[in-house]
Amino acid sequence: MEKVTLKRSLGLWAIVGLGLGYMTPTVVFDTFGIVSEETNGVVPMAYLAALIVMLFTAISYGKMVQVYPSAGSAYTYTRETMNPYLGFLVGWTALLDYLLLPMVNALIIRLYMESFFPNVPPWIWVVTYVAVVTLFNVWSMGKTSSANAVLVVFSLFLIVAFLVLAFMKLSQGMGQGTLFTSEPFFHSNVHLSAILAGATVVCFSFIGFDAITMYAEEAVNQKTLPRAIILTVFIGGAIFFVASYFAQALFPDLSNFKVTDNTLPEIGLYVGGTLFKVFLVAGGFAATAASGLASHASVTRLLYVMGRNGVLPRKVFGYVHPKFRTPTFNAILVGLVSLLAITPSLELIASFINFGALIAFTFVNLSVLAHFVFRQKQYKTGKQLFSYVFMPLLGAGSTGILWVNLSSDALIGGLVWTAIGLIYMVFQTKFFKISIKDFNLEEADQSTSI
Repeated sequence: MEKVTLKRSLGLWAIVGLGLGYMTPTVVFDTFGIVSEETNGVVPMAYLAALIVMLFTAISYGKMVQVYPSAGSAYTYTRETMNPYLGFLVGWTALLDYLLLPMVNALIIRLYMESFFPNVPPWIWVVTYVAVVTLFNVWSMGKTSSANAVLVVFSLFLIVAFLVLAFMKLSQGMGQGTLFTSEPFFHSNVHLSAILAGATVVCFSFIGFDAITMYAEEAVNQKTLPRAIILTVFIGGAIFFVASYFAQALFPDLSNFKVTDNTLPEIGLYVGGTLFKVFLVAGGFAATAASGLASHASVTRLLYVMGRNGVLPRKVFGYVHPKFRTPTFNAILVGLVSLLAITPSLELIASFINFGALIAFTFVNLSVLAHFVFRQKQYKTGKQLFSYVFMPLLGAGSTGILWVNLSSDALIGGLVWTAIGLIYMVFQTKFFKISIKDFNLEEADQSTSI
């Protein structure tokens, strides 16, 4: 019987679109108030710091996806280059951010709909949204990508409209009253610690470029993945940086805002009036829905690889539907988890997500060292030292700086989740008497293509 595998249907720009959709470009407006308060009014600097950190890590992802062109991302890289037990723990920790992000998107959609229809029970919006996203992910990766592309293009159009209106408002004297000002980057009350604290918050916005590696077995040409990763980081970073500059120039302080935890609606109102406010909220809705589609798809692929490798029950997590050629059971499971968005706090969930993401980023950088330096011995020339030692160490170190600046709730919750994974691993391996790799069927652990 021929083995059923994931379908190769994604080109370069489809993958970049999924990455950008995952990143939710309009989130720069949602979190502007929080980050402006955290950084004392230099939001663009927080995004610039986060972009530099993410760029080092993106380069490491690009290297590793060429060595291991299979779904699984940080889990696969750590498992294969360092240790299968450590790989499982990294994968388990990464699950925290992959599993929770679809739920965050469902929660944001719920909040948007509640603002328009306060008398409708919140659970109706969550159930409807989750059902649609799950259906797309079960049906076809191609259909998911197409729907994501439409939503991303619409949200990017609204961001461009904001930039045009912001230019006009600055020209008319609003905010700083000039298009070119250094105030959004530096002034007397700016401190490096505040910028790093803000970068820790906005690194949540960059989560998405790493998820691209989850589509390695569905890319038409695997060689496009490193390019797609770098493009996603640069394009997403440019959007965040430029949009936050204009927003900070228009609003040097938060005195005009009634609600600072979610400033997108008021930014739309002050920049373009009630009509543009409606459109900008619609853009935020579209971007969140796109992120929901992409994040849902990504976590199902991670669960699929962990199931295929046998560290999670293979019959459920390693299953691919023979007709749709998608990890059907995983898509349904993620949908069920997303239903928890009916009640929780957005801020708390977001902090947990950053814990899992930063752990994954750190170990991807370390995987470059483990593979190229310790295994391949590629450290004998200046170019090799720069590419395989200096760059990944910078990536791991800078990511580590953000990690230690996480909130105490994120650290405690993340460590508890990691402890649960450790207990599960000890149970599965009978106190490490059985190697995790012994769970694999030889043919199930190979990367296959169509």
